[in-house]
Parts: sequence; structure tokens; C-alpha cells
Amino acid sequence: MFHIHRPEDFITTPWKNGGGLTHEIARAEGARGWLWRLSIAEVATDGPFSRFDGYARILTVIEGAGIALHGPDQVLSALPLHPVPFDGETPIDGRLINGPIRDLNLIFDPRLISGQVTVVDAPHHEEVMGSDLIGLLALTPGVDVDGMALFPGSFALGTSGVIRVTKGAKALRVSLRQLG
Repeated sequence: MFHIHRPEDFITTPWKNGGGLTHEIARAEGARGWLWRLSIAEVATDGPFSRFDGYARILTVIEGAGIALHGPDQVLSALPLHPVPFDGETPIDGRLINGPIRDLNLIFDPRLISGQVTVVDAPHHEEVMGSDLIGLLALTPGVDVDGMALFPGSFALGTSGVIRVTKGAKALRVSLRQLG
């Protein structure tokens, strides 16, 4: 069964470094902190990203032209609907490409969790059953779980049910698998 998280239910908090806001969708706690966290960040200016030592990150731009993630050894281009993985402890300086963005962030402990973000932009039907936790962020109309339509910006999270994405619709699919 899936639980629906609507944007008005998200918890808005300042970034760890104080540079902006994030809208937390959901998270799971472990003995040493988060196991994982899903959120949507609003990035309006260039600047440093918060560090999350010991965590892995996957950033996916959902609105705007993108952001260049400048690290000490490379520049990662986070373009719309292209998930970009990087190490949470890498110092990153974000430089916006032609204006503000919004992005989906998956942050997880890679020692305990395997995380993945994929774009679903073609007709898709999936029966989810198992121990993996599956999330679905509706980016357009035409996305439903268990026969319930998701409004754009809503997020479904669960371990069993039916996902449908109709022709012309777009969604981000998140998979979280416990390791060991």
C-alpha cells in the first residue's frame, strides 16, 4: 500500500548551511541518524551546498534550467530530469544555469541503504510487491497509484501496490533497498 504525501504536508526547514529552504517529504531514522531522507529544495542563488558526511546524494532538477555542481575535482551538470549522484561529504558549490531551480534530493546512508532515482516519461504499469520502498513524485497529471490520481507535486511512498503513468505524463521513481 502507498501513502500519499501532498505538498502541504511537507515539512519546510532551513538548509543545514542556512542558505535556503528544503521541503522534507519523508525520512527514516536509524541508530546513527537518518537512514534516508527525501526532500524538495528551492535554489534561488549560487552558493555552497550543505555537506552530509557519510551519506550519498542523488539530486534531480524538477523545475528550471539546471545547476552546475562544482566540486574539488569535477563539475557535475544537474540538468532537468537527469538524476545526478554524488558523495554527501564532497564540498559542492552550486552555480545556477539561467535562474532558480527546484530539485528532488535523495540523501541516504550507503552503508545501509541502496538508493536510486529514475525518470518515468513513457507509459508505465508496475505492480510493486516486496521489501523495497518505492516512491513516486508526480510531475504532471496522468500519474496514479492504486487507482488514485496523484496531483503534480504529490509523492506516493510504499512497498506494495500498482503504479500507472499514462502516455505524456512524467514522474520520478525512487527506490530504497535495505542492505544486509
